[in-house]
Amino acid sequence: MDVTPHQQSQTGNAPKSLVEWTQIIYGLHAGSLVIGILGTATVVGAFLFGPLSIIAVIMNYVKIGEARGTWLESHFRWQIRTFWFGLLWVSLCVLFVFATLFIGIIIVWLPLGIVAVWFIYRIWRGWMALRDGRPMYV
Repeated sequence: MDVTPHQQSQTGNAPKSLVEWTQIIYGLHAGSLVIGILGTATVVGAFLFGPLSIIAVIMNYVKIGEARGTWLESHFRWQIRTFWFGLLWVSLCVLFVFATLFIGIIIVWLPLGIVAVWFIYRIWRGWMALRDGRPMYV
């Protein structure tokens, strides 16, 4: 991968191996999204409970200490927050279904669909920023 002058200033304080590690994490998350889109699982289910995403989140926590103080820290936080906030929204949807004595299952597909699109957006947006050597806002 060629590094532009803008990227060089951004990647100067992050080891190349950590940039590659972050690429792998985005790839694992993207793989879980593809499985959810093309497979029998849902996007939300594959992202939150699929092995690729679980491995990616574990990888985030393993290396976040090395990313502290670098521009990559924002990507690690972006990925971790995507997972945990998604789990929160899905949990709220499940609680809604139980609170409405399962009548809510009729309309819960709309917020779950929004969460699925949000997952796709977050992974795509983060990966493109990483490719361009830019930190994520968090």
